[in-house]
Amino acid sequence: MSLAQQYSNLFICDIASIQNKFGRDFMFDSTVYVSTEMILSIDALPYVAFRTLDIICSIEGKFKKCLILDLDNTVWGGVVGDDGWENIQVGHSLGIGKAFSEFQQWVKKLKNRGIIVCVCSKNDEDKAKEPFVKNPEMVLKLDDISVFVANWDNKADNIRSIQSVLNISFDSMVFLDDNPFERNLVRENIPEISVPELPVDPGEYLEFLYTLNLFETASYSSADKDRTKQYQVEAQRASTSKKFTNESDFLKSLNMGSEVSGFTSFNTPRVAQLSQRSNQFNLRTIRYTEDQIIAIENDPNQKGFAFSLEDKFGDNGLIAVVILQNLSSIKNHSVYFRNITNHEQNLFIDSWFMSCRVLKRSMENFTLNTIVAWAKENGYKKIIGEYLPTQKNGMVAEHYTGLGFIKLKGSESSLFELDVETYLNRECFINVK
Repeated sequence: MSLAQQYSNLFICDIASIQNKFGRDFMFDSTVYVSTEMILSIDALPYVAFRTLDIICSIEGKFKKCLILDLDNTVWGGVVGDDGWENIQVGHSLGIGKAFSEFQQWVKKLKNRGIIVCVCSKNDEDKAKEPFVKNPEMVLKLDDISVFVANWDNKADNIRSIQSVLNISFDSMVFLDDNPFERNLVRENIPEISVPELPVDPGEYLEFLYTLNLFETASYSSADKDRTKQYQVEAQRASTSKKFTNESDFLKSLNMGSEVSGFTSFNTPRVAQLSQRSNQFNLRTIRYTEDQIIAIENDPNQKGFAFSLEDKFGDNGLIAVVILQNLSSIKNHSVYFRNITNHEQNLFIDSWFMSCRVLKRSMENFTLNTIVAWAKENGYKKIIGEYLPTQKNGMVAEHYTGLGFIKLKGSESSLFELDVETYLNRECFINVK
């Protein structure tokens, strides 16, 4: 663990937790050891492989980001509409209430690690919120919930509403509900979402969820602790936008400002983490470790930009990253970019990824304006962009053409070209801080 704190690209697979669950005799087989010197039994290998794969998936950006909770008999025991907030089963004394309190503690830890926590409950909203506000035994408070939806509508539709606010993919979400009917309804209508089959006994919820290891993360930054507040504010923005009939008027009203910087010791962890988390708005889907980000900043042939965004509602933090590279420094460029000439005068967009929280706020235009200005200052004539399709980034398939790039004919991949000298700044409603 000490080494992992020193080296950001060292990840630990916690084999001890597996042994604690199954026992040493399960983990170790003397016959296997004598014959092979392998210290893990054959039976233990699938469990270790499963945990190892969790870490690899996390590094590759394939992990769960959001937990959506039902309330009655999931977060607390009983039905708040019938029993009242003061009579729900929750608390640290012995009994079933203890199981729900410890479940809430688990959720609270996830929230503090940057997992988005939402509520989707069939309830009157005012009654559903009362335990969070009035019951002193509640571990979870309203401040821990990013999006709170309580009504009598279809839960699948409500989850779609939550997704529209969060702007993350459904396969990044986990939905927990004690009711088998509601679980099946959500599975059938939103097949991408993960819906664990919770045990009947609430006392077994945590042990069951521990085995799934749903929320493995490969990195953590100080920005994670602010993620709940950021999504709460995002819900306010979504509500405010409905009051405007003209999108431009809404964007102007936000009074947005962006700070543009290179990669620094302060933002490097967040830049690496955003590369691992961004799946939808990610043109080439390259994942970076902190060491690789530091190397880019020290490479004279590469240039990194980190963009933050704030508005009248609050600070979104670091939300976009662009990594540029001198085309002539790319190995085998004559083959890879054979339709492009004058490589030393061309700038390649090695990576462009952005948080989906800031979509439709003209951040794409602001980012491109910044890139082109830097390219002009440094003598570049063309900017080359590339789109590499994945199962998740289809939303940016037309990104470059939408920004005025011309697709290169006959390119092996989706390559696009922008003329720097004839470029006119695109309209945006963001000021440079």
